Amino acid sequence: MDFAVWIVLFPLIGLLFNTFFGKKLPEKIVGWLASLMIGASFVVALMITLKLAALDPEHRVVEVTIFRWITSGNLTLDFAFLIDPLTSVMILVVTGISFLIHIYSIGYMHGDSRFHVFFVFLNLFVFFMLVLVLGNNLPILFIGWEGVGLCSYLLIGFWWEDQKKAEAGMKAFIVNRIGDFGMLIAMFLLFYYLGTLKFTEMFPAAAHLWGHSVGAPAITAITLLLLLGATGKSAQIPLFVWLPDAMAGPTPVSALIHAATMVTAGVYMIARTATLFMLAPTSMMVVALIGGFTALFAATIGIKQMDIKKVLAYSTVSQLGYMVMACGVGAFSAGIFHLMTHAFFKALLFLASGAVIHTMHGALHKVHDHDTDPQDIRNMGGLRKYIPLTYWLFVIATISISGLPGFAGFFSKDEILANAFASEGVGYVVWGLGLVGAVITAFYMFRLVYLTFHGNYKGPEGSAEGLKESPPIMTAPLVVLAILAIIGGYVGLPPVLSKFHLFQTWLKPVFEPAYSAVHYHPHHLSHGLEWLLIAVSVSAAVIGLFIAWLMYIKKGLIAKSDDEQSGIQRLLLKKYHVDEVYNAVVIQPLIDLSRYAWKIFDAGFIDNILVNGTARAVRVFGGGLRRMQTGIVGNYALMIALGVILILAALMGR
Repeated sequence: MDFAVWIVLFPLIGLLFNTFFGKKLPEKIVGWLASLMIGASFVVALMITLKLAALDPEHRVVEVTIFRWITSGNLTLDFAFLIDPLTSVMILVVTGISFLIHIYSIGYMHGDSRFHVFFVFLNLFVFFMLVLVLGNNLPILFIGWEGVGLCSYLLIGFWWEDQKKAEAGMKAFIVNRIGDFGMLIAMFLLFYYLGTLKFTEMFPAAAHLWGHSVGAPAITAITLLLLLGATGKSAQIPLFVWLPDAMAGPTPVSALIHAATMVTAGVYMIARTATLFMLAPTSMMVVALIGGFTALFAATIGIKQMDIKKVLAYSTVSQLGYMVMACGVGAFSAGIFHLMTHAFFKALLFLASGAVIHTMHGALHKVHDHDTDPQDIRNMGGLRKYIPLTYWLFVIATISISGLPGFAGFFSKDEILANAFASEGVGYVVWGLGLVGAVITAFYMFRLVYLTFHGNYKGPEGSAEGLKESPPIMTAPLVVLAILAIIGGYVGLPPVLSKFHLFQTWLKPVFEPAYSAVHYHPHHLSHGLEWLLIAVSVSAAVIGLFIAWLMYIKKGLIAKSDDEQSGIQRLLLKKYHVDEVYNAVVIQPLIDLSRYAWKIFDAGFIDNILVNGTARAVRVFGGGLRRMQTGIVGNYALMIALGVILILAALMGR
């Protein structure tokens, strides 16, 4: 496994080469070099997975030490990688999806003045994400954690000349810092209680310390702080507000953030620290409820969004809620399973939406229209006859995310809902939240399909002549993702369809110790009940699809303008005014407090009293001394005489 280091070296080589030489090289060389470096990492990830598969399940945990990193007091850490089944799933998803996005970006970013810089940032993004998932201890994970946060800022605000795009990048960066603060405090507490931050040492130590006092205040506080970090990266309530604004970046960035990197980090971190969470039942309940409410809350907002990428952004927040919910009910492998299938269909959705936007840009450019928004679905319609390949690929991804049978999303979402139903405590609550979210998901996704691709074209007159399919370099990755969005779920067939659940079996060595720490045994449903739950889940998706068809195909409804929205429609359009509430309750008070502190402490005390006051005192004192320097010798002689008299008087008095 020593060759595992190359999985992070290849992206590093790509970004360094393009940093120093990319500006002078043709676009194709820059784009293909960056892409091939990620492709090489995917090959290494595949080799690692095959080598792991050749080992016995109990030996599928391998550590690869690169160098001694930290030696300080009781803390000794190596810069090392942890290779296990969970790592193998993550590196395959990260490198595989990123490779396809890199290839797509060659066509999408063609002609951009900072083409080579874009690919430098993409390579850097993948590099940090791989460091995050490969690290064998929390500090290494945190390096990758902070790195992907930095890259999200750089890429979301890539077109920083536009003030809104620059602000979106800053918003993502700042909101994530709140969650990162929780992560840091949790790491300090873990080291205080356990004396180590290395995963293979930390989990047994935690089980030994808290195994007989499950739910102790210390481990509950630690896991809630870790959850705070996860809500930042994985865009859960209350720190989800940055992700919809992240659509300001180029579409390949949106796909990379939503499918392969960044947002999956929080879910991965919860799954990686499953032992800690299992020792804190209260935290598990909070995780499940946050995931369930986020899944439903974000889905309702998606109903009325008009920007094609904003609809997909809220669908990501909602789908991440399902993953977090799965972890909260103890179904960690189901959460990671949905993370993988979601990567397939969400990357496809975003890249296909990018192809739609690319097509609309071309059509609007043909008629010299710079005012019409190419991302607003109210300016689309009827596109299926102009870009049929993109249409069918988009439909495949929509069917998959909706959870209809036979597609990847069906298997993973059904497993999450089944595990939620079977779990104790808040299981029925989160199952109900997830079920209603499934209805709404199918509705808003098929609404998006119908308004974008069906009906009549609503763009400016004459622009339809410029509508055409994207080039093969953009559509080829979509075809690969479409295949994965169909077949990707068959590695996790439910028990009623197969006695072999390959995905769950593969991850069992990772999560079994977490269950053993608290003597937890996952619940198993009867085949009859499982068939019933499958039927209910599928019915939910079909109901959502049917309502969308009835409204937008049968009745021919069209999306209203913002001014025509009222009541609940306007509330959903304005996203429940969450940003406005945050601005009024958090942002403006902080700004006002900062201004007050500036006026009172900075300008008033520090500048006026300490700095300027000291200068005034020195000036006054110096002015007094200056008046004594008259330049008249007689005055100096008089002063000397007076001084001698005073000294003599003092001596005589003594």
